[in-house]
Amino acid sequence: MRIKDADMTDLAERRKRAINLSLNEALVDEARRYSPNLSATVEALLTEYVHRESAAQAERRQRADACTAGWNEVHARIGSLADEHTTL
Repeated sequence: MRIKDADMTDLAERRKRAINLSLNEALVDEARRYSPNLSATVEALLTEYVHRESAAQAERRQRADACTAGWNEVHARIGSLADEHTTL
């Protein structure tokens, strides 16, 4: 599911539910020294991660579309190299 930029601002305001995570105990203990609210910290980091991955996926899709358009342009101009070898 792709999250749009407008939805990202609403993400923190959405209904919350409890989930279970298995995390390194020492890491959690150390993180608690830096953040009094680990849930909020993890949610902020997860929101950033989802946004970054969504943007990366959109960029990959745009590059693939540009590549496809380029090959379609080449095919329209010169045809397929296999056209002269087809038996159909």
